[in-house]
Amino acid sequence: MFEKLLRTKVFRDPLYGYITVDYKVISDLIDTKEFQRLRRIRQLSGVSMVFQTAEHSRFTHSLGAYQMANFVLNNVDGIECLTEYERLLFLITALFHDIGHGPYSHAFETILSVSHEEMGARIITGNTEVNKVLVKENPSLPNDIASIIRHEGKFSLIESLISSQLDVDRMDYLSRDAYFTGAAYGHIDYYRILRSMKIINNRLYVRASGVHSIESYLMSRYHMYFQVYYHPQARSYECILDSIYKRIKFLIDTNKFSVSNLNIKEFVNVINNPNDLDSYYELDDAYVNAFIKKFAKTTDKILRTLCNAFIKRHLFECIEMQNDPDPKMIEEIKHKYSQEELPYYFTYSKVSLDTYNHSSKGDINDIKVLLPDGKSKSLDQYSPIIKDLRTSGSKTVERYYYFIED
Repeated sequence: MFEKLLRTKVFRDPLYGYITVDYKVISDLIDTKEFQRLRRIRQLSGVSMVFQTAEHSRFTHSLGAYQMANFVLNNVDGIECLTEYERLLFLITALFHDIGHGPYSHAFETILSVSHEEMGARIITGNTEVNKVLVKENPSLPNDIASIIRHEGKFSLIESLISSQLDVDRMDYLSRDAYFTGAAYGHIDYYRILRSMKIINNRLYVRASGVHSIESYLMSRYHMYFQVYYHPQARSYECILDSIYKRIKFLIDTNKFSVSNLNIKEFVNVINNPNDLDSYYELDDAYVNAFIKKFAKTTDKILRTLCNAFIKRHLFECIEMQNDPDPKMIEEIKHKYSQEELPYYFTYSKVSLDTYNHSSKGDINDIKVLLPDGKSKSLDQYSPIIKDLRTSGSKTVERYYYFIED
């Protein structure tokens, strides 16, 4: 038995009313410095440049995913197959699924070349406050949580509930991001989805009666990605940030900047060694904002220009490749920049989404529909709408972004 709080701890939440914490270890984990750091990382990065109310944090979403896991434990038929240890493992992993995110979320992964999932696993198993709390509760917890985040297959059911095509992460962020952006696309009937789920032989199924709610959920996800997450101006802001990171790294690598005089020691440490968790803990949106503000006055013209564009929201212009732009126009734009400026002022962006990704039998991404006779079908075999989405719902957006002087 794991120790529970004498009185349930609650967090007020605009989506769920209250987020409830019963286990003492989860309360202790929320108070660790590594998890509290997520308060200082914005959930939607550049999206807030378009949807001004999208100011919520990774901390808020992580608590939401945890509460969605609570809903699963209280509503999904057959979930009693999980032992108490597995239930706790599920709750903690839902809470920690994003603990490895860097400043401005996904924008930092490009320069780091390590996924936020892998960074999260390193934080959980490394010399951290989080690890100490977990080991004190049960020495097996850190490695078991890390194995779920890394998709190693040890806890396949929990993996499917944490990260698949139908998981607690997506069900929270779609609802939460829709709420904070004001977009109408992401609202989903998560309660109906949960009530339609059933676990048989350690595998998740969806009853045929719940297919309409799944269809709506997948369509909502499609629209949120292309109307919100991949919005051209949001991507433009992140392209500027990418260029800032690249320019700083170039100046350091070519000894044009002295690291000791930059006050970005932690940033440089992490770029050179992603296992430096002490330095990684220091990195958040405020840290990046501070050095961008400082470099807005640097002597390096390219970095100074990029940083001022970032601060003043002077976004890069955008060329949509689906509009078949004139290649000569693109070349004319590129020729406006010197060879040194070109990699920073003219960038290519490609983003893709498969609304429904049918996978091989047994894969956690293969959503199975449970029929009244006890047999099952893959969702795209049961639903004509989802069958069509396998092709019509796969979309790639290619753009060129470029800087224009005021």
